[in-house]
Amino acid sequence: RKALNHELSKLFNEMWDMDVNRFMPGKDYTIEVQGKAGAVQQGDSAVQDSAARHLFHNVNEDRLKSIKTFSTFISLLDNYETSTGVEEVVTPEEIAENNCFLDAILMTGVMKLAHEYLLKKNLAKPNLADFKYQLYDIWFQLYARKEGDRPDSCGFEHVFVGETRRGKQILGLHNWVQFYLQEKHNQIDYKGYITRKNKTRPDKDDQVLSIQFSWKGSVKPIGSTFIGVSPEFEFALYTVIFLLSEERVTCETVKIEEYELQIVVCRHGHHIGTAYPVLCSTSSE
Repeated sequence: RKALNHELSKLFNEMWDMDVNRFMPGKDYTIEVQGKAGAVQQGDSAVQDSAARHLFHNVNEDRLKSIKTFSTFISLLDNYETSTGVEEVVTPEEIAENNCFLDAILMTGVMKLAHEYLLKKNLAKPNLADFKYQLYDIWFQLYARKEGDRPDSCGFEHVFVGETRRGKQILGLHNWVQFYLQEKHNQIDYKGYITRKNKTRPDKDDQVLSIQFSWKGSVKPIGSTFIGVSPEFEFALYTVIFLLSEERVTCETVKIEEYELQIVVCRHGHHIGTAYPVLCSTSSE
């Protein structure tokens, strides 16, 4: 694996410290990690459940609703048809919602820091309206997951909402708010945590987790996600890595807080294909 990227680690720690909207474990939410998940292959239907209860014991919903970046983010989660191959229809209301969300995150210190960094690297337009257009293209522009098919996907849908393929496979879904809301509506079943070496089990304070879950009739054997971070933090992190590289798949090793992570970003042409954190020394994603 690649050596630690000190420059990005420094930037991402500054963003982490500046993330005033982040939810604090034990204060704004509580999780119950419960048991360790069993080994399972993608597509298995029978899977051992090592967690009888939800992962999220409680979340401060008043805070979710009162923070602009979270409330505008949540309004985007129901805009997508999760099945790949089914064409997305984007309504004018949804375009307006996408714009509201981008306007909200562009006001935050976290996004401003990302913008400044990208400006220094000559990778972003100085004007915020142009930068917003760039973000829109990267995250919300529709494309076909498979060549030549109908436009059925976009980076935002994959990473934050999640998709299913032929009802047998879960793609993406790396966001804690979506996980929490789906769990609350009994759409997601948390199956247990995946351990990383040198650590027997995650704590309820861990803000990066590898987990196993089922959703819409399929199992995701291992999915990793930040817990509690704001939408702008994830947007900033993944956008920076996406714009720094032309590679189809980029993995950067960074240390954020106590977490040594590999941030994986895959591109789909000029757009984000997927993006997620992997705790170093966990089994591969």
